[in-house]
Amino acid sequence: MPKTKTTRYDVSEHLQSPEEMAAYLEACIEEADGDAAFIAKALGDIARAKGMTQVARDAGLSRESLYKALSGERSPGFDTILKVMKALDLKIHAEAVA
Repeated sequence: MPKTKTTRYDVSEHLQSPEEMAAYLEACIEEADGDAAFIAKALGDIARAKGMTQVARDAGLSRESLYKALSGERSPGFDTILKVMKALDLKIHAEAVA
């Protein structure tokens, strides 16, 4: 019986439109349960889909610092999140939970 060859799933390969990117981020925010590093990782996935070099340039950050900030291993500052969101052409909105 031949062995099954598997590859690691990379969501960034499947985020092609701005609508898909926004829906993915929205779903991650809902699932994050307050985990800022989880949301940062989701932004990293979207940034890789758009091209990390261009996102870093548009956000005014170095490519290396962007990779570190969006690795999911740390919680970046809110100013970094806002810069990345703007570079990704995404925005955050608030909604009452009542």
